[in-house]
Formats: sequence, C-alpha cells, structure tokens
Amino acid sequence: MAAAAAPTSWLTGQGLGGRSPGFQFPWRSKEKLQRKYTGKAVYGQISAKFELKPPPYPPNALEPHMSKDTLEYHWGKHHRAYVENLNKQIVGTELDGISLEDVIIVSYNKGDMLPPFNNAAQAWNHEFFWESMKPGGGGKPSGELLELIERDFGSFDRFLEEFKSAAATQFGSGWAWLAYKANRLNVDNAVNPFPSEKDKKLVVVKSPNAVNPLVWDYSPLLTIDVWEHAYFLDFENRRPNYISVFMDKLVSWEVVSKRLEIAKAQATKREMEEERRKKEEEEENSEDEAVEVYVDGDESESE
Repeated sequence: MAAAAAPTSWLTGQGLGGRSPGFQFPWRSKEKLQRKYTGKAVYGQISAKFELKPPPYPPNALEPHMSKDTLEYHWGKHHRAYVENLNKQIVGTELDGISLEDVIIVSYNKGDMLPPFNNAAQAWNHEFFWESMKPGGGGKPSGELLELIERDFGSFDRFLEEFKSAAATQFGSGWAWLAYKANRLNVDNAVNPFPSEKDKKLVVVKSPNAVNPLVWDYSPLLTIDVWEHAYFLDFENRRPNYISVFMDKLVSWEVVSKRLEIAKAQATKREMEEERRKKEEEEENSEDEAVEVYVDGDESESE
C-alpha cells in the first residue's frame, strides 16, 4: 500500500465511509438539526453503516516518530470500537442516515450529551487526527496559514508554545485543536450584531474526552490526541515529548492549509445566506406594513 500524498477523504468531503455528501460545518440551519433523539427505532429505516477508514498512509509510514504498533493498536482497536459501537447505537433511530457531523451536533445536545455522542465524536476526531499527519511532516506552514498564525498569535513560535501548552495541560483524556473562529459570538448559534474581520481568527482550544470544536461552532484545522493510548507505547507517560514530536515531525501543514481554505469559504457562504435571509425578512415586514396601512385606509373611507 503506497503512502497517500494527501488525505483524500477530507479533500473530497466524503466523511466516514462516504456517508456525508460533503463536509459541512455546524452553521447549517437550526431547523434542520432541531430533531428530538428518542433512541427508538424508526420503521423502515436502513441500517446504520459508518465505515472504519484506514489512515492515508501505511501503518509503518510514520516511524520512527509514531510506531507501527501504536498506529495499529490505536486505529485497529480504539478507532474501530468507536465506529462499531456508534453503528449499534444509532441503527434504526432518528440519527440513522444523517451525516456524522450532524450526529455529533444533535447528540451533543447543547452539553447535555446523548448516548451516541462519545462514539460519534471519537470516530470523527480520530479520522481527522490521522489526516492531520503525514510521513515527513512537521516544519513550518506557508502562505495564508502562516500569515494568519503570525497575525493571531504574534509569531509561529508563539503559536507552537500555545498549542503545546494546551495539549500538555489538558487534564486527563482529551484533545488540543487549532481552529478557525468565524464572526460569531460565544453563544450557541448567536449572530454577531457587529461583525468585523477581527472576529475571524485562528484560536487554540483544548477539549475533554470526545468533545471537539464543531459543537462550539468553530472550524477545526488541526488536532492532537492526548488520550494516553495515543502515545504510551512510544513515550510511556512523557506526554510533552510526544507533543513536540507531533508538531516537529508529523503535522501535515498542507492539509491544515486546505482545511483553512474550506473553512473560510464556508464562513463566506454562511454570511451570504444570513444576509439573504435578513433581506427577505425585511421585505416581508415591509409588505406586512403596507397591507396594514391599506386596510386602515379602507376602513376610514367606509366610515
């Protein structure tokens, strides 16, 4: 099996097992996601079948920085279990047949997490993690990604410090992320009344257990898994060493740059959609006011 030049599922937006028609960040319409998950089977529903996709390189491709044993154990046991358990949990329910991203958002349930959330988020997180790495990775990004990193963190070295610190200080199990934050308030799906270009920035965040930035309305660009099983075979309990090797030798900045491009395009698309809806609402309100004035005029004339 030859090593892939870039993770094809992200670039084509296929998602796990080709289930998603295209990757969509969580700023889709609220109406689409406001469905109540009951866990009950839906008559006639097709069985859930998210598929376990292998990493986009051979198991030994990341050596000596990540061993074949670690990758086979991490992907073959943990990632596999998340996918298989998710399929069992959602088969025949209201969540069967929607994209993995939608399963995550619906089952997160504004922090009151429903049973499928952990397996759904961990299935997504792991595929995203594998695709964040490549043989011969690391180094320094270029182009717009580097420009935004230097703008938002002061320098690339300062970004590295912040990302490594987030990963090292995540208590217990979890993840550290570089994410793109569009012009939104830190309120669930709230529209920023005074948006500006400064609101669109890169941020470093950390999350416990299976939680990922999709549930905060952020666009993930890069992640590192800091669950102990991700590094123990190679580094034992030396998490900081694992984090440094990941950043210096494994990160695929080309993929991160592509994700940034997609995130910015999606943010622009959302702004245009919100502006269109705003104009439609204003036009509807104007028409209602015109009708009200006309009716009032008719009544006064008849008197």
